Amino acid sequence: MIVIEAARAKTLPAASALGKRDLNRFLASAIEVLGLTGEFSVLLTGDEQLRALNLQFRGKDKPTDVLSFPALTETAHGGGDLAISLETASVQAADHGHTLQMEVKLLILHGLLHLAGYDHECDKGQMRRRETLLRKQFDLPAGLVERAPRRRSRKERQRRGSSS
Repeated sequence: MIVIEAARAKTLPAASALGKRDLNRFLASAIEVLGLTGEFSVLLTGDEQLRALNLQFRGKDKPTDVLSFPALTETAHGGGDLAISLETASVQAADHGHTLQMEVKLLILHGLLHLAGYDHECDKGQMRRRETLLRKQFDLPAGLVERAPRRRSRKERQRRGSSS
């Protein structure tokens, strides 16, 4: 279920153009393709709320584009919640030349991949590969993991004579 925080919809003009029905259909399709079960909700809000959630749950005092929260259940991949900043999504959409609707779909997909157990911060490219396949399947532009610069391994850095 997609929930748009009323305050965000009023302060971000593009939020009123979001098609909730289309986003809900996309959410259901992505959940099915990923083989996830349970109830899922997506809160579309702003930077202030994402910053507070990021600080509370991750200890990072900055806004972010999407956060994933697994449901408190004993079954694997049993639902969860996503929170998306429409402010950040709007900027990212403009930066990458597509609509806010498209960016929100990318963020939903990215968040669902985290709820499915993927973690691009510590895996060996599995999330990047899965996101790329799903992005193509859903006819979406470059995904979040693809847009992020790839960190080189220690071996690659040594081979290139770099310490970054």
